[in-house]
Amino acid sequence: GGVAKAFQADVSIEKDAIKIAEETFRVFGRIDILVNCAAIYDGLVRKSFTEIDPNEWDQVMAVNVKGPWLCTRAVFPYMKQQGKGKIVNLSSEVFFTGSHGFIHYVSSKGGVVGLTRALAIELGPHNININAVAPGFTDTEASRHIADVTKYDVSKTPLRRLEQPNDLLGAVIFLASDESDFITGQTILVDGGRAMH
Repeated sequence: GGVAKAFQADVSIEKDAIKIAEETFRVFGRIDILVNCAAIYDGLVRKSFTEIDPNEWDQVMAVNVKGPWLCTRAVFPYMKQQGKGKIVNLSSEVFFTGSHGFIHYVSSKGGVVGLTRALAIELGPHNININAVAPGFTDTEASRHIADVTKYDVSKTPLRRLEQPNDLLGAVIFLASDESDFITGQTILVDGGRAMH
């Protein structure tokens, strides 16, 4: 068993990201791990890039790319002071494969890969590792709002099944553990082999 604490925040707002870090440190006395997994996905409607409203584009980028950047900035002082930290960002398989009608989402997840690589260079000298996990299409409530998961073609997935949320746990736990101390700036695809890179 462990202790958990919930905070309601908008990761795209700097003061909220700082408040999350401050409250986490106040409750636990340290910050060892940050998993950046907030994203706008549920509610997106598949449409041509010419039909996406610029405000929708900005909102997706604010949460999916700016959010991980702000949260990383917020925890950095604590991890730097401790001399160690682990950050895991959630990207997506769609960065490697593309996806018609979701250019803003695909672009944002590519941004997460770029952010992860660039931050690895800046955080490395402080013994802070940052990596990303890129899941494939996963059977979640958000996915069910976008597509009929029962019609997902698993024949294109070498492991021949739809990804479940628990499939990500091993990779995230590994990247948050001491076992990954010499890995940084990497993106691990966790998608049953659908996209190979």
